[in-house]
Amino acid sequence: MISLPAYTEQSRAHFVTHGYLPLPDLLPPDSLSLLLAEMERLEKIATRRDFAMDCMEGSPRHMTTLGGRVIAEESPVVSALYWDPALLAFLGPVAALDAMGVDDPVERHVLNILHQPGDTHGAHTDDYPLALVLFLQAPDDPKDGGLLEYVPHTRTLKALDSPLALRLHHRPGDGYLLRSDATAHRVTPLRRPGIRRTVLNFAYTTPGRQSAHTPSAPLLYD
Repeated sequence: MISLPAYTEQSRAHFVTHGYLPLPDLLPPDSLSLLLAEMERLEKIATRRDFAMDCMEGSPRHMTTLGGRVIAEESPVVSALYWDPALLAFLGPVAALDAMGVDDPVERHVLNILHQPGDTHGAHTDDYPLALVLFLQAPDDPKDGGLLEYVPHTRTLKALDSPLALRLHHRPGDGYLLRSDATAHRVTPLRRPGIRRTVLNFAYTTPGRQSAHTPSAPLLYD
């Protein structure tokens, strides 16, 4: 279902250095079409979230989401992709971690849909060390927003407002791997009507970190 690149020492070094690894064309056309059909079905039971700010960080959340437990119950297709043995075998070496799936279906995977002007997933870090993001839909033009914005090797969210912040555009079918517990990141707001950014976000962890409340591991370079 996915088209993984060959593991190389260069890809491992890139991820360790940048906390990010692009995975272009991760979803072949047939897989993308299948997941888009799943998305259209699942979106009907998704929930709109509009939070002007997070109680701790003042970070907005404006999007439609469907949580992991419902996905686990409703979509064998997504569950099978999450547990794909080839995918799991790729993640550990390239991330230089003993990567494994998350036991709790609530935390395991989520469908995030940005589809209104101003929709955004504000600044945050994740509870688990790895996030694999799969793009089902994305704006064609980077000027329309929906970009990943991140600063590697810091959990300081204010760094996203500094010159250190990087912005990246992705296309439908692309994926990326992020060291998400040690990387401040967010999604820039959509800038006009008629565009969508729809992603599946898969969380992966390491032994001893099966709780979302486990303290984060040290940064790659503290």
